[in-house]
Formats: sequence, structure tokens, C-alpha cells
Amino acid sequence: MISTTENNRIAVVIPCYRVTKHILDVITGIGPEVWRIYVVDDKCPDESWKYVETNCNDLRVVILRHEVNQGVGSAVMTGYKVAIADGADVIVKIDGDGQMDPSLIHAFTTPILVGEADYSKGNRFFNLEKIRAMPKGRLFGNAVLSFITKISSGYWDLFDPSNGYTAIHADVARHLPFEKISSRYFFETDILFRLNTLRAVVVDIPMDAQYGSEVSNLKIPRIIGEFFIKNARNLLKRIFYNYYLRDMSIASIELPLGLLLFVSGCGFGVYHWVNSLQIGSNTSAGTVMLAALPILMGSQLILAFLGYDIANVPRRPLHKLRQFLKNTSTHTGLSSET
Repeated sequence: MISTTENNRIAVVIPCYRVTKHILDVITGIGPEVWRIYVVDDKCPDESWKYVETNCNDLRVVILRHEVNQGVGSAVMTGYKVAIADGADVIVKIDGDGQMDPSLIHAFTTPILVGEADYSKGNRFFNLEKIRAMPKGRLFGNAVLSFITKISSGYWDLFDPSNGYTAIHADVARHLPFEKISSRYFFETDILFRLNTLRAVVVDIPMDAQYGSEVSNLKIPRIIGEFFIKNARNLLKRIFYNYYLRDMSIASIELPLGLLLFVSGCGFGVYHWVNSLQIGSNTSAGTVMLAALPILMGSQLILAFLGYDIANVPRRPLHKLRQFLKNTSTHTGLSSET
């Protein structure tokens, strides 16, 4: 096991809102590999901060409070900012409702500590037998959200985007635009989009969900519409950032040309189909081909773009690259002084 040293500080952020029944058990389950625990009270009606302060003797616990409720996303960002300022190297986020097993923290931090990833997140869909315990409505909702998030975030190899069990390297977290990240439940998906624009490496960690007496504040049917709109917005931003602003490739041509051909072919075909119905005559084979050809060509170009986008998933850990550049700069400075 990778030990916690002065150069390897693992911090845990726990956003708290109506979790007084479970929060102490969650804290107790966090092992000695963790350097500091940030309990963030998001103006909890049950005053979680006071409950933890009164009943918890763990010296690693630091209590942070919001004067007004800002949402779970804002609570996590508050924890991130303080952990970074305090000198954390890796920041783990778990919920205080007992659904996430604290003993898995080592599994989430290891890919980051050994330099294989910048960000890790839980995936409850690896074990097909275990997912039977997940409520059917949530199972379906997560499947839909996962597919939409794959498209919008660019991380085609990930699943279960609403899973809140995550870990991130502090050098990557400090480059996140905290003020722009969604303050509510969309924040996990929003972070994936932001990480892709940074070209950070993200990996899934297999885990089993724990369902007990806790009541989740996330209602999948209520947020699917909101998530769809925000994912569509992030998709447009990601395509613009990655394929036109930061870099250009053959895919930058394939997508607009494919969409143009596909839409024009559909428009041409529909126009002549409606016109043939109005005049009561059959559409000629040539007209059908003029409609079908751009649709087929457009579809091929769009599929080619998707293939390029899937292959373009970040593979080189960002924090290792930044550390390498930092060390190179330091050594170069020393050499020039010498």
C-alpha cells in the first residue's frame, strides 16, 4: 500500500446536508492513509457541522460552513479550494449518507498516486450481479445519463457519471474554474467536461453501491431534462474548444461538412416528398438519389468524426506532464545560474 507521507497528502471532502444519521460512521470508516477530512455543511437544516463538532473526536476533521445553501457542487468546490490551500496532493470526495464505502479510498487514489490518472470516479455498473440492488428507476436514469455524458464530456470509456465517489490530483483541481462549475447535482458531469478541456486522464473504479435507510436527495426523473440541456451546451463548447479554438484536424472538417450534407439531403428529400403528395405523382428515382446521396455521405462523415472523437480520449496524465515541466524548468534555471 502506498503510504501517506509529507509529499503525499490525501484529503477527503464530505458535503453534508441532512446526513446526521450516517456522517459519524462515514468519518469513522476513513482509514489512517487520509491526512485531513473536510466536512462541508451546506446550510444543513439539521446543523450537521454542530453535530460533528460535538460528537466527533477525530483530529483530522476540519469543519467548513456555508451561511446559505449553495448546492452540493458548491460545497465540494469549497472543500477543494481549502484542501488545495492547505497543501493536499490528492482530494477524495465522498458523500455523508453512507452509500460510499470509505475503505475504497485507497483504490481511488492509487491510479493518481502512481501517475496513471488525474481523476478517478466510481462505477457501480462493473458487477452485473450487484447492480440488481440498484432501484430500477435509478438504473434506467443512470444508463440514459451515462450515454448523454459520454457524448458531451468526450470520455467515451466512462460510465455512471452521477457517481459522486471521486478523487482528483490537486495540481489538476487547481486549474478547474470553480466559479463556473455547476453548483447543484450536475457538477460531477460538469467536472468531466472541464477535465476534458484540460486534457486530463480520467479512469473508472469498480465499486458496489450501498443502499440502506438513507434517502437520496437526487431524483433522476426530475433532473434528466436539466441534464440533457446542460450536456448539450457542454457538447457544443467542447467541440468548439477542442476542434476549432485549441486545435484543428480532419475531424474539424468532417463534422460541419457531414452535418451540412445530412441536413440538406433530408431537407431536399422532405420537400420533394411533400410536393409529390400535393400533386399526386410519384417522385422520380433521380430525385430520390439526389436526396439519399448527401444523407449517406453526411452520415459517413459524422461517423468518421465520432470515431476520431472516441480515439481522442486523453491518455497522458496532466499532473505528470506539469510536474515534468516544472522539474525541467527548475533544473534549467539552476543550470543557467551555474
